[in-house]
Amino acid sequence: MWVTVILVLVGVVMAAALAFWLVGERGRLMLPSTRRNMQASRTHGSSIGTGLHAYIYGRWTNLYVKRYIPWALRRGRGKHAKWWVDHYHSKVLTHDHAQAVVTLDHDIALRDLEQIIPFAAARDLVLNASPDVAAFECACRHAKPDHCQPSQVCMVIGQPFVDFIVEHNPATSRRLTQAEALELLQAEHERGHVHSAWFKNVMLDRFYAICNCCKCCCGGIESMTRYGLPIVASSGYVAELTAETCKNCGVCVDACPFDALSKGETSAVFDWEKCMGCGVCVQRCRQGALALARDEKKGLPMDVRMMT
Repeated sequence: MWVTVILVLVGVVMAAALAFWLVGERGRLMLPSTRRNMQASRTHGSSIGTGLHAYIYGRWTNLYVKRYIPWALRRGRGKHAKWWVDHYHSKVLTHDHAQAVVTLDHDIALRDLEQIIPFAAARDLVLNASPDVAAFECACRHAKPDHCQPSQVCMVIGQPFVDFIVEHNPATSRRLTQAEALELLQAEHERGHVHSAWFKNVMLDRFYAICNCCKCCCGGIESMTRYGLPIVASSGYVAELTAETCKNCGVCVDACPFDALSKGETSAVFDWEKCMGCGVCVQRCRQGALALARDEKKGLPMDVRMMT
C-alpha cells in the first residue's frame, strides 16, 4: 500500500513541479528561491528530471528520507545501491574542519575532489567566503519513532540552498549567524555526534550541507555499518590507541559510530578498516588514551583552510 501511495504522491508532485518548471523564470506561482534554484540548475546544465528531484528532495526532505532511503537500503548491494552510493555521499569532518567551513574567509573553487571524496561522482567544491548557513530539521532523526534530540541540527550551507530551505520550510528551519553555527557544532560535538559534509548530484553536484550525525538515527552511518554501502568517506585521520593508558572501560566502544572499537582483555581493540576518523572516541575517552592522527591511506582531509 505504501508503495502505491508514494508513487501517487511522487507523480502528483512531479506534475506540479513540472508545471512550475515550464512556467519559467517569470512564473508567479513559484517562490523566489524556487526560481533561483531553477536558474542555478539550468546554468549548471542539469536536466529537468534532476531539477525536479532536487525540488522534491529540498521541499519534502523528511518524507523523502523516511520513505525512500529505507527502501533503497533494503535493496542491498545491487544496481540501485550502486547508483545510491555514486550520487549521495559524505565526507567525515573533524570538529575543527567543520568549524572552518562556517568561518571561511575566502572563496574556494576546488576542481579535483577525487582524493578527498573517493567516489565516481566526486564533483567540484564551491564555497563562498562567510557562507550563508541555516539549521534544518534532521530528516534521519524524524524517520525514527524514538529519535535523538535536539533534531534541528542539520546545517544547510551556501546559496541557493539556504534560501530554498528557509523559504519552503519556515516552521522547521532558521538562518544562523556564524556564532550560532559554531555554537551548534560545538553542542553536537559534545553530544558525541559526527560532523559530515554531504554531496548529492541533484544539489548542483556539490557540497551543500553539514550533518551532525548520531549512530542510532543517521541513514548514512546505517548504510555503512548495517548494509556495507561505502557512502561515508573517511576524514583522512584515524584514531590512535595507547593501550597502556586505556582502562578498558568501554566508553569509546559504545560511542564509536562506525563500530571501529571493541573491548579486549586488557584494553580496547581498534579496527583500522572501520575507523572513519571522526574523533568521537577521542572526545569521549576519560583517560586520554585516544588521539587522531593523519593517515594518507585514508585520503585527504576536507580542510578548507588549506584549499585555494
